[in-house]
Amino acid sequence: MIFRISAALRLTVCVATIATTMPVAADPNAGAYLAARQAAVSSDYNAAAIYFREALLADAYNTNLMEQSLTAYLGVGQVESAAGIARPFIDAGGESQIANIALAAQAARAENWGAIFDLLEAGKKVGPLLDGLAQAWAYLGINNINAAIMRFDEVIKTPGLRGFGQQHKALALAMTGDLDGANAIYDLPPNIGIVPNRVSIVAHLQILAQLGDFERASNLFKLAFGENPDPELAALRSAINAGELPDLSRVVTSPREGIAYAYQSLSDILQGEANESYLLLYAQAARFIAPHDADAQITTARLLNTLGQHDAAAQTFAQVTTGDPAFHSAEIGRAESLRLAGHFKKAIEILSQLTHSHPDLPISHASLGDIYRQLGQLANARKSYDAALSAYPEDASLRWWLLYSRGITNERLGNWDAAEVDFRAALTFNPGNPSVLNYLGYSLVDRGLKYEEALSMIETAVAAQPDSGAIVDSLAWVYYKIGRYQDAVAPMERAAELEPNDPILNDHLGDVYWMVGRNAEARFQWRRALSFEPKHEEAIQIRRKLSIGLDAVYAEEGVTPAAPVEMANDDN
Repeated sequence: MIFRISAALRLTVCVATIATTMPVAADPNAGAYLAARQAAVSSDYNAAAIYFREALLADAYNTNLMEQSLTAYLGVGQVESAAGIARPFIDAGGESQIANIALAAQAARAENWGAIFDLLEAGKKVGPLLDGLAQAWAYLGINNINAAIMRFDEVIKTPGLRGFGQQHKALALAMTGDLDGANAIYDLPPNIGIVPNRVSIVAHLQILAQLGDFERASNLFKLAFGENPDPELAALRSAINAGELPDLSRVVTSPREGIAYAYQSLSDILQGEANESYLLLYAQAARFIAPHDADAQITTARLLNTLGQHDAAAQTFAQVTTGDPAFHSAEIGRAESLRLAGHFKKAIEILSQLTHSHPDLPISHASLGDIYRQLGQLANARKSYDAALSAYPEDASLRWWLLYSRGITNERLGNWDAAEVDFRAALTFNPGNPSVLNYLGYSLVDRGLKYEEALSMIETAVAAQPDSGAIVDSLAWVYYKIGRYQDAVAPMERAAELEPNDPILNDHLGDVYWMVGRNAEARFQWRRALSFEPKHEEAIQIRRKLSIGLDAVYAEEGVTPAAPVEMANDDN
């Protein structure tokens, strides 16, 4: 579900500026500072924190340096260190939302509700949403329920924050034992209540179960999650169907957890809407406040992955314990992080263990297939895709991707008949998908099969993704294969423009130029293709073209190119 940032939420995120461009006056350790800045720009907060610490030791009272340092510490999850810098930074006259986040998170973890009130009274604010929710939960922390509810209601009345306020108010009511009041909020229409999503629906199901309304809970579950839920939801369904209380370990049970959930959910909701570096600060704050909360760990890890910090992401995913209902989700994420970091053996080990510990979890087989295919272990990849397809229901939306992936695997194994069956089956689930149309169309052309159908497929793919160099190349190549060499020139030039460093596309452009008599330009493109280090076999063929020309190479290889066809009219 996609949420647009309201004006109030923009105030929450826009102030969080990482001051990587501020000069540091008379910095005695310029080397450490420059290294820290470069690390911060790359979102490598581990390195940034180390270098900023060195720079601060040499220039302890530099407020610009302090602000950048506390950002790095918060980004790496060292909230205590960030808070330790925040205090002298503020005492020196500094103002920063990031310093306020560090101090608020420190107070929340310590359940120092007075400190939260003091920060807000002193104007040390984070943003309208987080400040309002933190104050409401802090009132609950001192057992002032009426004041807490009044503050939640103020958040609800703030334009753009209604759904957040309603969700937290419902959680607070449930925590204090007012299950009927919480249920009444979940029963409100979405336009005045809570926007339905996985978290809110699970919370509602847990409340219905505690109220003993298992029949309604069962019906709501089917409506929201269908018949084939993931393991975490399956455990919830089993408890509801058995008339038993589900595992409530993930329920907000304290004001501290309520504040952590506010930070974590904001970071989740705004992904794709705000800079991931900013959102990581909120996620790390949530993770610090509630270190055993799986959602906070997973949200943080996913942001680290997005920022390219794959090793740090894998370590964060690993913080979710084996007994947590979200363990399987965390392990899938950890394996993906390790794959992205190039630790393929470890990723395969994790996924293989998951296939045994969670045999009904087909995503682990699918992820294994992707890694094996990337490594060129095609037989293993096909076996994994087979297992995943066998485990997924026939109407699962993911089947198109698995069929497409297995089709690629079969094609590379030389089993074209099976590959074509998979590609066409993928199109029944996802008609018009440009990736499938392009791969199938190009493969048909490359084998000299069904040119007219292949051309239609690729034209459809180009219309869907006109800026994909690979797909535009396919269109040019089908023209080339059927002898429409003049028609091939424009799309082939466009493909090379879109992917200027691709050796295959530059090689193809050289071939097209040769076939329309532009031999000097052809040789230029072949030389250009060689500069981009094509595979060994391709490089040998390109050098041969440069040596004797494309016609002679075709003659040596026994290839008869298509006879030239006149350029198509515009209305064809």
